[in-house]
Amino acid sequence: MHIAAQPLWRDYLELCKPRVVLLMLLCAVVGMYLATPGAVAWQTLVFGLLGIGLVAGSAAAVNHIADARIDAKMARTEQRPIATGRVSNAGAMVFAAVTGAVGLGLLWFLVNPLTAWLNFASWVGYGFIYTMFLKRATPQNIVIGGLFGAAPPLFGWTAVSNSVDPGGLLLVLIIFVWTPPHFWALALERKEEYALVDMPMLPVTHGESFTRLHILLYTILLMVCSLLPFAIGMSGLLYLVGAFALGLGFLYWAVALVRNRDAKAPMATFRYSIIYLGLLFLFLLGDHYLINSEETSSPLAAPIEMQKIEV
Repeated sequence: MHIAAQPLWRDYLELCKPRVVLLMLLCAVVGMYLATPGAVAWQTLVFGLLGIGLVAGSAAAVNHIADARIDAKMARTEQRPIATGRVSNAGAMVFAAVTGAVGLGLLWFLVNPLTAWLNFASWVGYGFIYTMFLKRATPQNIVIGGLFGAAPPLFGWTAVSNSVDPGGLLLVLIIFVWTPPHFWALALERKEEYALVDMPMLPVTHGESFTRLHILLYTILLMVCSLLPFAIGMSGLLYLVGAFALGLGFLYWAVALVRNRDAKAPMATFRYSIIYLGLLFLFLLGDHYLINSEETSSPLAAPIEMQKIEV
């Protein structure tokens, strides 16, 4: 039976790792709205997200090119476009160059140069420093390289504020601490595949028990970091309750990994970590506008304005 070939555009879309990019864009949107008490200008929202998405997709395509050989040997990645030959290396390189250049151009000319520079630094960090060197050099690859993947909320923040502020950096810190337990859970499930391609992931180099313990430790650290927006007055009670509840869910799975009684726990932890991050940032966004709406509707605000008019 003949199976129809996948349309070429879908292969190029897959090069961009669209599900990963969508999560990044969600974080960038939250960064945009947290940077201002009001609405975000539509030009900043549209061109900012489009530019950030294109640069991220370009870096993902570079990752596909660099990992084509090992992708072909791993069950999780063996059907990727370059690994199967559906997209050539040359075609992927042109695609990465064009999408990256267009994305940076949009950010530079239609958003602000600071956001463009930060995206370029992240592109270099993920596409080359992490993919070409760190990934194959050390079991701490995810920890160090996680900084490049943690930057999207800062991109959104700077797109609106045109400045690097503590609030934006705190959002980066949360994703930075989230990345190791998120990815190490997947690495536990794919340990044999990483060993087959000689990739120094933590479960391969230090064993599963060591990895499970460190997932638990990072999860506890993540719970602490996730409460910092409330601690510094950046968010309110809604976020505090949501972050704490989500953190307890993550902690449940981290403990399940340490107990090692459920063979499905690694993938369950990995999937929950994605849900966790998305909901955490949605709680941040909802809380931000709840606080602002309460401030603007406060009965104390009216007398102040009346006094200004009378004077």
